[in-house]
Amino acid sequence: MEPGGSRCAVLLLNMGGPDSLDAVRPFLNNLFRDPAIIRLPGPLRGPLAAYLAARRARKVRPRYELIGGRSPIGEITADQAMALGEALGPPFGPVLPAFSYWHPFISEAVARAQSSGAAAIVALSLYPQYCSATTGTCLEDLSMVLPGTPFESEISIIDSWPAEPGYLDALAATAREALERIPADRRDEAVLLFSAHGVPMSLIHRGDPYLSETLSTVEGVARRLGGREHHLAFQSRLGPVKWLEPSLPTMLRHLAGKGAPPLVVVPVSFVSDHIETLYELDIQHRGMAEQLGFTIYERAPALNTRPDFIATLAKLVRTARPSQSA
Repeated sequence: MEPGGSRCAVLLLNMGGPDSLDAVRPFLNNLFRDPAIIRLPGPLRGPLAAYLAARRARKVRPRYELIGGRSPIGEITADQAMALGEALGPPFGPVLPAFSYWHPFISEAVARAQSSGAAAIVALSLYPQYCSATTGTCLEDLSMVLPGTPFESEISIIDSWPAEPGYLDALAATAREALERIPADRRDEAVLLFSAHGVPMSLIHRGDPYLSETLSTVEGVARRLGGREHHLAFQSRLGPVKWLEPSLPTMLRHLAGKGAPPLVVVPVSFVSDHIETLYELDIQHRGMAEQLGFTIYERAPALNTRPDFIATLAKLVRTARPSQSA
């Protein structure tokens, strides 16, 4: 389409990830500077963020070395954007990755949308379950850069979609693929272990819907898989405060005590591969499971650019487009 008129850009909102080993520390610094992560005044938060980033980078950098020396989330989100653009067609475009903690930043994506001649924006969170520390941060960043742009009043926001049928169908399909890798004579014993990113309990106590929306997703997928035994656990805990429970290590120990059945681990709050799937689930917790006596540990593949998942995103965007692009 020609620039202007009814053209509608789409922003794929996410945290992002370091695209090289040298980017690990500055990425973490951006993360810890987020007031949703460290609730201190700016003058105190900045120095503490720098200290925590330096300390955390020493621990995290070797993990990135094990998964290729960077997070693949930038490349995968770019591929998702391309696939979604092809699925949508006019009047939508361009479809752009838009990250809070690394390039391309949300401000950069908005500038690109404006220079493309788009007259409106659909902002789609790639976090299916709303959390103030993920989607909330992205939307706060977006709100800071919209004033003075054509999109200030021409924007639609999709901030959560935990029970979207197409999403649940796609996630169930990934679990079935993992189940098919289990020997037929043991497949009926298999247990589904849904793993979601943990958050501090303080967020839930303040009314954050993340837990309830995650439970909605899990139950929707479990129904599609015929009522097989399933459990939910939380990964990626950071810091000394109380987080959502049970943790993934705790749940692995619990299931080991029940005979260490074949496991299918299903990432719930991640729609693309990154350090939480490629390192935490595929290396760290797989190794822990083996030490606990599990002989079968299968991880359901991330959604990435699955056609059924991209079709679901396209449906969400078409439904939400601003009136000007209708």
